[in-house]
Amino acid sequence: MIKAGIVGGTGYTGVELLRILALHSEVEITAVTSRSDVGMRVDALYPNLRGYLADLTFCLPTIECLSNCDVVFFATPNGTAMLMAKELLALGIKVIDLSADFRLKDVAEWEKWYGMTHASSDLIENAVYGLPEIHREKLKNADLIACAGCYPTAVQLGFLPLLEKGCVDLNLIADVKSGVSGAGRKAEIATLMSETGESFKAYAVNGHRHLPEITQGLTAVANQAVNLTFVPHLTPMIRGIHATLYANLTTEVSVEELQNLYETRYADEEFVDVLPFGSHPDTRNVRGSNRCQIALHLPQGGKTLVILSVIDNLIKGAAGQAVQAMNLRFGLAENYGLKTVALYP
Repeated sequence: MIKAGIVGGTGYTGVELLRILALHSEVEITAVTSRSDVGMRVDALYPNLRGYLADLTFCLPTIECLSNCDVVFFATPNGTAMLMAKELLALGIKVIDLSADFRLKDVAEWEKWYGMTHASSDLIENAVYGLPEIHREKLKNADLIACAGCYPTAVQLGFLPLLEKGCVDLNLIADVKSGVSGAGRKAEIATLMSETGESFKAYAVNGHRHLPEITQGLTAVANQAVNLTFVPHLTPMIRGIHATLYANLTTEVSVEELQNLYETRYADEEFVDVLPFGSHPDTRNVRGSNRCQIALHLPQGGKTLVILSVIDNLIKGAAGQAVQAMNLRFGLAENYGLKTVALYP
C-alpha cells in the first residue's frame, strides 16, 4: 500500500483528495494536516467521510507527522509547499504540489506574478509539470510533481492538438469561466453567495497568475512563442470550468479533418472525451469526475475555430489530476481511484 499524506486537508482540494484516496485500493492515508483543527477526527469535520478513514485525526504540518509517508500532497496556498518540499524529498518522499510553487520554470517570472521570494528555487528545474496528457513519461520518474492549475488544464487540453499540428495562428484567445470553489475555502466577501449569486463578472483582465503558466505550456508544445489573451470570469456555481477558446486556422482544414485531429490525439486518453462536432458540453457533464470534455465549432464555415473545453476545477483541475499523476509515478493504472461517473444533475 502507498502511504499518503495530505498537507492542507481542510480546503476544497484537500477534502477532494481525501474523498478520492479513501476509496483508492492501493493507498492508505496516514497523515492529514491542519493548523486549526489539530487532534480533531477528520470525519468529524467532514461527516461525508464517516466510515472510510477509521480514527484518522488532523496533525500539525511537520516533517515528523509526514515522515512515514511514501507521497505527500500539498493542497495548500501558494508559498507553502516550497518551505517543506526539500526536507521531504531528502527523506525519499515523493511530493505532489497542487499549488503553483513549482509550475513556472522562470523563477523571476514566478516571483513577479506571486509577489514573494521563492524559497526553493533550486528544486524548480527538476519539477515535472503535472499534466499527464503531455508529460506522462516524465511523470513516471518524477519525485517532485507540480500539478497543472485548473484554468491551464482546460485551456491547454483545448488547444493542444492544434499546436502540435501547427495549423493555427499563434495569437490565441481563451475566454474562461470558473465556479467560486476555485477561490478556495476561505472567508472572503467577493465569494459570498450574496455577492456571487445572480451575478457574473470578468476579473484580472490585465493579467491573471495562470497566464504565464498557460503560455509556458503552449509555447513548449508549439516550439515558438505563443501570444495568449486570457480573460477569466467568475460564475455563480460551485464547481466547474468552461473554456471558450478561439484560434484562427492558417491552412485549409475541413471540419472532418479537425474532428479527426482531436479524436486521434485523445483516442488513448481515458480522461479526455472529444464530443461530436458542434456539440455544446456542459460543466455539469463532468461534475465530480476527472474528465475533460471538448467540442469543436467552425462558425459560419469561417477560419476561426472555436473550441469548448469543460472540466471540474476540483477534480481534473486539481485533486483528480494529482491522483492521476500519483498513479503514474507509482506504476499503477492511471484510472485507479478515478473511475467515477459524473454527477447528474
